[in-house]
Amino acid sequence: MKAAWLRFRPWTVLAWLACLALALPAQAQTRAWLDRDRIALGETATLNIETDQAAAQAPDFDVLVPDFVVSNRSSSRSIELVNGARRSRVLFAVALQPRREGVATIPALRVGGEATRPLSLTVAPRSAAPARAGAPVFIEGEVDARDVYVQQSIGYVLRLYYATPLVSGELDQPEPAGAAIQRIGSDLQYSRDVGGRRYTVVERRFQIVPERSGTLTIPGARFAGQGVGGFFDDMLGDGRRALSAEGPALTLQVRPMPDGAPQPWLPLHALAMRYVDAPQALRAGEAAAVVVEMTADGASASQLPELQLPATDGVQVFPDPPQVDETFVDGRLRVKVTRRFSLLPSQAGALVVRGPRQAWWDVAAGSARTASLPDLRFTVAAGTAAAGGVQAPAPGAPVASRPGMQASPATGGWPWPWLALAFAVLWLGTLAWALRRHGRPRSSDPGAATLGATGEAARPAAARSPRDLQRVLQAGDLGEVEHALRGLASPPATNLDELAARLGDAAQRAAITGLQQARWAGGDVAQARAALVAAFAQGPRWKGAAAPADATRALLPPLYPDRRR
Repeated sequence: MKAAWLRFRPWTVLAWLACLALALPAQAQTRAWLDRDRIALGETATLNIETDQAAAQAPDFDVLVPDFVVSNRSSSRSIELVNGARRSRVLFAVALQPRREGVATIPALRVGGEATRPLSLTVAPRSAAPARAGAPVFIEGEVDARDVYVQQSIGYVLRLYYATPLVSGELDQPEPAGAAIQRIGSDLQYSRDVGGRRYTVVERRFQIVPERSGTLTIPGARFAGQGVGGFFDDMLGDGRRALSAEGPALTLQVRPMPDGAPQPWLPLHALAMRYVDAPQALRAGEAAAVVVEMTADGASASQLPELQLPATDGVQVFPDPPQVDETFVDGRLRVKVTRRFSLLPSQAGALVVRGPRQAWWDVAAGSARTASLPDLRFTVAAGTAAAGGVQAPAPGAPVASRPGMQASPATGGWPWPWLALAFAVLWLGTLAWALRRHGRPRSSDPGAATLGATGEAARPAAARSPRDLQRVLQAGDLGEVEHALRGLASPPATNLDELAARLGDAAQRAAITGLQQARWAGGDVAQARAALVAAFAQGPRWKGAAAPADATRALLPPLYPDRRR
């Protein structure tokens, strides 16, 4: 027995723990969400349903027909590796156009053996037609306020309308002088009826923060691209025609910071706090949790002061890292910060934990306000452990919000965190052993070109080989696929038209055209992916030596590249 134990290695322990983890029953995960939860009558919202049931069929979207016009049904499948195990995911998507105003309910939909939760969609009255409606392509810009304060967060929504299918193009928003501008989230794409004509709308959101008082001008956005022409264009040429549009400039008046304004300066539309959870009683030497939520209308998380509980005699306060949720509501940013505080009383008796307070400036009323929560009052019971032996709870360790939910520090606490720590150490040891065994990647790998720092190449993820490209084709979205394709070239291609010009294989060029049509002209996404997988299975086939990027740059860059700011 002793000899057998000596042959028992740490890798055996790791394998045993891994097998134990894999033996746990797998639970199917199915979720549904809308890309927007508030739209105007005549617009569309995209319903997304994702499941890890590999054999799941599309849900019955016909049950939505009485309340919605259902269109643009699509599905995609991806495979990812999680802790060494393959996991399949299926995404179903459909465009919904409400038939009436009000609050529309999307009922629970059956997907395989699971059901989604019901969703609500608020449908506002039909929006007024933009001034430039009727053109094949036009731009609309909108801010949530025109009379603002310095350092106030301004919501800016940019919309590109096009009635002609696009082949390629670029939408550019120049930076305003005297203000910081930051793009928020990903682009939204939906349909809208404008003046009796059906438009596809690409909506991009920004946060603008004025840095000085005075007049602030937001330059108009510019679009240049190519669209599919009409019947005579198809007969006489290649069917493409140049399209361009320029949005109107917007002028804002920026006020200076008022005299006597509370510091730190925090201009907002609204600020509210609430207790999410608080203990009913406390015991000396035992930790309990208080959870506080702060919601700010008109700011990002980086603009808010740190959410804290004031220091109080007789209790130690240990804050967890805050949980932040930023959304774009009513044309501007709204942030919700949730933070958990562990209270550790040091002695029995009366205890008052002061509530948090935050001064802010109401931009609508033009006055100072204060958001606050009431004090928490407790009668702390005597604990089982001596006050001098109290230890601070470890970060992330469970604490009780009611008496009897946690063990005293003297007992060593719950064993699961220690088991998790041991498993993490073993996993890190395995990773180090694997890296030492396999060595570093060879620098001569022809697919190891690094993407440049302009356009979509600024994103960190990039395919370094045809094998990496195939993985992105299986699991990535269309933007990541384009990013990976351009990364195959050396130097990296600045857009897909340039990449196609470098390729010597007709099938690969046709697959790239299919990708552009699927991304911007409503083509078949699944068919485009399949064509790319087949065409690039053996890697790219170049047309002799690759030309410099400037010599082969296409006239029109890809639609909506990310720009380094």
